[in-house]
Amino acid sequence: MKIFREIFARIWAVWGIISFIATFFIIFLPAMVCYLIPDPKGAAIFTRIAKIWMSTWLFLVACPVRIRGKQHFRKGKAYIVTCNHNALMDVPLSSPFIPGANKTIAKTSFTKIPLFGWYYAKGSVLVDRNSDASRRSSVMEMKKVLSLGMHMCIYPEGTRNRSTEPLKKFYDGAFKLAVDTGTAVIPTLIFNTKKALPIHKTFYFLPTKLEMHFLEPVEPGTLKAAELKDKVFAIMADYYTAHK
Repeated sequence: MKIFREIFARIWAVWGIISFIATFFIIFLPAMVCYLIPDPKGAAIFTRIAKIWMSTWLFLVACPVRIRGKQHFRKGKAYIVTCNHNALMDVPLSSPFIPGANKTIAKTSFTKIPLFGWYYAKGSVLVDRNSDASRRSSVMEMKKVLSLGMHMCIYPEGTRNRSTEPLKKFYDGAFKLAVDTGTAVIPTLIFNTKKALPIHKTFYFLPTKLEMHFLEPVEPGTLKAAELKDKVFAIMADYYTAHK
């Protein structure tokens, strides 16, 4: 039985790549038009296009996604959305399903991919982690995103969680941004992407029911960045453990 599962997962990975690329080419030109439209309107249209693409692709690969907690987003208010990170699938899944225009903090290295790099850059605030100047510039850009009424999607673990713990240790960036701008944090948990794309397997993909849960906003108030980080970490770890 295990060998058949392994074979199927490899075949499904081929289908996943083919369907991902094919649907990407369909939405590519409409997405690129968004470069001509100033933010936040351009980002709002781009997010809607991304949602259409991801909804279509997830249907084709039999990975339906259930979204909970959208009611926590108050109209006209920008949030910092902090997501856990278990698989490569998290990034294309998270941003399209965040209610409203948003951008994701992302590595500059992905912009080198032909065509996809242009798409990737449009939905992102780019940062080169090896450059202090780039990190400072990305902070200013994220503050601009928030000031325009858009959400910032950040993965405070930094990289994928390869451990057996619910979450990796958080970096400070998202929480310094929240304190500096007075922006509330919406803790967000993504479930089952690790089952669909196991981090320790290569070229392996399984149809899996996915979930994304937005929790109640956490206001920075008088908290320091480290205190806010610890509070959000505890909320996310407890929730993930209870609902995984």
